[in-house]
Amino acid sequence: MAVNERERDEITYEITDHLGVISAYPTGWAKELNMVSWNGGAKKYDLRDWDPEHQHMSRGVTLHKDEAKKLFEILEGQKL
Repeated sequence: MAVNERERDEITYEITDHLGVISAYPTGWAKELNMVSWNGGAKKYDLRDWDPEHQHMSRGVTLHKDEAKKLFEILEGQKL
């Protein structure tokens, strides 16, 4: 079976802007909203859990600017 070259590549990231902490856990990890550039690409809104040193992360959600605007519109219309 052939191995996809992309599967062997390391995923790189750069947190370009730390926008805020949504929640913090006793373990030191925190759910954060950041602007992140993945693999040298354009920065995107990124929501996920990070360890205190930002070396390890959980699975998360990345959104382009127009997707973040739409999410904001949806949440703004809710009675929270």
